[in-house]
Amino acid sequence: MNDERQTVAEATGPTDGEPPERSEESGRPGKPKRRRRGPGPFTLLLLPALVTVIGVAGFLALTGGLPTPWPDDSDSKSAAGVDVDPSYVPWLRKAASACTVLDPSVLAAQIDQLSGWSDDTDDLSGQKGIAAFTDSEWRTWGKDDDGSGTSSPRDPADAIMALGRRDCSLAGEVTELRTEGRVNGDLVDLTLAAYATGTDAVTKAGRVPAEAETYLAEVRALLPRYEALDREDPAGAGGAAGALLTAPVSPLTVTSPYGSREHPLTGVTKLHTGVDFAAPQGAQVVAARRGRVVFAAHTTAYGNRVVVDHGTIQGKRLETTYSHLSVLESAVGQSVEAGTPIGRVGSTGLSTGPHLHFEVVLDGYYTDPGPWLVRGG
Repeated sequence: MNDERQTVAEATGPTDGEPPERSEESGRPGKPKRRRRGPGPFTLLLLPALVTVIGVAGFLALTGGLPTPWPDDSDSKSAAGVDVDPSYVPWLRKAASACTVLDPSVLAAQIDQLSGWSDDTDDLSGQKGIAAFTDSEWRTWGKDDDGSGTSSPRDPADAIMALGRRDCSLAGEVTELRTEGRVNGDLVDLTLAAYATGTDAVTKAGRVPAEAETYLAEVRALLPRYEALDREDPAGAGGAAGALLTAPVSPLTVTSPYGSREHPLTGVTKLHTGVDFAAPQGAQVVAARRGRVVFAAHTTAYGNRVVVDHGTIQGKRLETTYSHLSVLESAVGQSVEAGTPIGRVGSTGLSTGPHLHFEVVLDGYYTDPGPWLVRGG
């Protein structure tokens, strides 16, 4: 406080442009006569600012500092739980469901470690896509899992499913080895080690080999980012978050998949925002999941259209749409369950014939319905 008072005192001295007073005895500049006067402009401006600074300093001392206007990136990721494209989530769950050893978070952490979710090609190693498959590896593990017509390591859905198959195969091998008493350790750790160095190296070491420890540690360090993928559905609609949808029409016969295409009527090439399922005129269309009807009316392009809001899944709002219906059998505000009739197949709007155009909208963005649907209902 002494320093502050000294500063205030100096500010009230002859520093406002007036010449220094002269000593009556010597005529030279000397100690000025003390004279009574009101506060100068510096005092009026500076004193309130200093009082504010002192007050803020006291507050900071008590609270430990100002809150930052931009949250730390690691904290925000931890709070959000998952930092991954929402359209990948159902594929991660589907891939992990193939074996009991793996969780979706393990696959996600692996992909993060392998590529950081980037599908750039590594020219030196020949690895491609988010799961970093080489051509020879892809010939063994790759399939056209999303029904796009091609099998590619650059297709995220295909890559996630291929990694799941590869990991589950390794998990089966190390499980058998541990059952026989030839290796010891956690099955997930042994599986990741087998991925990094091969099953033979794990067998020879009898545990996680030293050369796999760095890879294992890096994957383990990333797991907390993706733990929310393993939790149950907070929406309470049953199953894991991002749970698969039941078939809106049966059977599910795809005539036009999700993706870029030339519209058969307009000739314009753009994103086909849903999947077209072949069905006869008047076939029953049902809700794919529990929710509430938020739109049920005729539109120019979609014809008779129903939109169902299914609430939030991992903080993302999920909606499904049903278009080109011949008859609307639901109304706005109606609550529905999976399997509740909501309309009939038709060819209203811009349509070339009876079919159901079905869409999945996640947080306002169209996403491929394929991984969300349980085939065969």
